[in-house]
Amino acid sequence: MSKFNLSDIYKAVVIGGSAGSFQGVTKILSQLPADFNLPIIMCLHRLKHVRNGFVEALCIKSIRPVNEPIDKESIKRGGIYLAPANYHLSVELGNSFSLSTEDMVNNSRPAIDITLETAAYVYRNKLVGILLSGANRDGALGMKRIKDRGGLTIVQEPSECMIDTMPNAALQLTQIDHVLKVDDIVNFLSELNKKYKQNAS
Repeated sequence: MSKFNLSDIYKAVVIGGSAGSFQGVTKILSQLPADFNLPIIMCLHRLKHVRNGFVEALCIKSIRPVNEPIDKESIKRGGIYLAPANYHLSVELGNSFSLSTEDMVNNSRPAIDITLETAAYVYRNKLVGILLSGANRDGALGMKRIKDRGGLTIVQEPSECMIDTMPNAALQLTQIDHVLKVDDIVNFLSELNKKYKQNAS
């Protein structure tokens, strides 16, 4: 695998995904280093009125609990967060979340673009954005915002995706830093964690 430029210390990882992304997300969450201490903020398209089952399925595989944050909840180091069903999830200055039931964006609520764009505004060049398999263009603009603000962008290799519309839309809209298979995304995050610890010590 190629060597990444990990000279910066990142503050958060944000992940977007839709149809076909569940397998990739569970692999990432199950293979993270046990001491991974950056918050992971996920916005995944899900059924609006099904409140139970999705988080539980993620928790079975994840190295630590997956939480659906409440409005104004603080973002903690090492926390794993998932946008609740039928709510937009935004990141706010002061390192907290906000929830809203505003109109759908890209026919979606939660909308990946909203989570990615607000995270880009708060974390700027200290953000890693990851976009996985999906069937619409939600997330493409959010990835552009991350790139424009100096963050690092990764999309899942389209040939590996169950549905490649979402990563391809991001690739068409902006210059993505890395196009990786899920196993290589896991390796990237592991290397990122090592670098983070070196800088923090």
